[in-house]
Order: sequence, then structure tokens, then C-alpha cells
Amino acid sequence: MIEVRDCRKAFADRVVLDGLQFTVARGETYGLLGPNGAGKTTAISILCNLLDADDGVVMINGSPVCEATKFTVGVVPQEISIYKDLTCRENMLFFGKVYGLREPERTERVNELVRIFHLEEYTRAQVSKMSGGWQRRVNIAVALVHSPAVLILDEPTAGLDVEARYELWELIESLQSQGVTILLTTHHLDEAERLCSRIGIMQNGRIVAEGTLDELRKLVPARQLAVVETGDEESLLKRASSLGWDHRRYGGKLTLLLPREFALREIIETLDDVPVTSISLREVGLEHVYMEATAQE
Repeated sequence: MIEVRDCRKAFADRVVLDGLQFTVARGETYGLLGPNGAGKTTAISILCNLLDADDGVVMINGSPVCEATKFTVGVVPQEISIYKDLTCRENMLFFGKVYGLREPERTERVNELVRIFHLEEYTRAQVSKMSGGWQRRVNIAVALVHSPAVLILDEPTAGLDVEARYELWELIESLQSQGVTILLTTHHLDEAERLCSRIGIMQNGRIVAEGTLDELRKLVPARQLAVVETGDEESLLKRASSLGWDHRRYGGKLTLLLPREFALREIIETLDDVPVTSISLREVGLEHVYMEATAQE
């Protein structure tokens, strides 16, 4: 559904996309991750035909991105992008008309989205009077009003509380079950772990690591991680080195890279003569993969 191949974009002397490449299969949810300035927003703008690439191939559903492919894509930007002085229903009807839906198809589609998004009690509510979570819900409904083949979600849960985030996750999962192709950008790595079938980690305008979560975990040279606090770091690292254990500082915390899974008691006994304050064992997660990939880059 999405193909980006050797895409390049520069603004004056600043290269923003430097040979960006990734694909998203039909019905897949692909997570595009990366620090601010990595080029994610520029890539989305090109996919939406708001910017032209300087070079490369960018295709939606087998067609080069152009004015016509805009009707194949639904976009939910990071900022709420619906009219807050209109009601929920008025927004959907308006954008349905913008996308060329005629009556009675437009009304039928809006009624369908009201049911799917459980908006029955909010259809006449002014958007400005709705909570942030429900505004996001309406924003996604508006993006789907023309039944696009591709849905682009740019930081869909930014600024939401935990409960609202979980509700939107369930909503996105219901869209996945309906076969909607989704491109998701997020800074919440737990969100990407839960929702994305494949993930691309982007830095300096290109993908530096890509795959399923299990495939990406192989970037971290460990089967298990031990986060250790100690008053004698030198002795700890000397012991770890003698055991063949490497170490990292993930999020500023000293972490030992273990070659296999250990019971906590085994680690304590192995480090018996090292003054350790605390030890916690963790599985390799996306946050560790992300730090490993961006550090290598």
C-alpha cells in the first residue's frame, strides 16, 4: 500500500531525507519511530502530496503520489485538525463533502462512523466542549469519512492521559481488525510495541533499523538485561568483564547484557562479593533496541 524508495528531500543546504526506504503492506500497521528532526513529518507531507520529493519513488496503492492519491489517504495530524466550533456530526459531514461524498452516501457514512466510534451521545456536542481523548476520536473518524485505504496517524495519543490513550489503542486495534492499513508515528515506545506489526527506526533522514519486534531485539547483544545499582562500579564492571558480559547505559542506568536468561538468585550469587544496592532483571524491549540503533548510527 505504501512504497518509499530512495526518497530524498533537502531544504536549502539541509538534507532532511537521505535515501529513505520503507514499505507498508496492505492491512499492516507500520510504526515509524525516530527523534525530533529525523524527517518523519517531511516523509508524511510527501506521502500526502503536500511536499514534492527531490528524488526517489513514493507510491500509494501502486500509484505515484499525486493529487488523486490524496483521496486514498486519511491523515490524523499531531495537532487536533477539526473545527472546534462545529459539532462532531457537522465536522464529519463537512469533510465528507470536501472529499466529494454525495447524499445519501455521506449521511450513511457519517452514521456508520458514529456507531463505530461510539459517538452517539456527542453528535450534537460542540468539539471544543469535548475532552482531548474524544476530540482525537472525532479527528480519526473525520480522517476515515471517505473510506481511505491508508490511515496515517501522527502522534495520535500525544498529550492524552493514560485512560484516554488506552481507549484510543483499542480503537486503533479495531481498525486493524477491519484491515485498515496504518502508518503510525509515536514517541511512546510501548504504543509501538502493542500496535505495530513492523517498526522502522529513523534517524538523519533514513531508516537505520527495521523489522518485527523479535527481529529488532537481535540488535541488542543480550538475551536478558540486568539493571544494577552499585557503590563500586569499577568492581562490578571488572566482574562482568571476567564473565564475558558487556554493559550499556540505557536511560543513564548501568545495564549488564546477559547471554542467557538467569534467575535473580543466580545473578546475586554470581556478584556475591560486589557491593550491589539493587538488581532488576528485564527482557529486551523496544526502548533498548531504539537506543542501540540510534547510538550505532
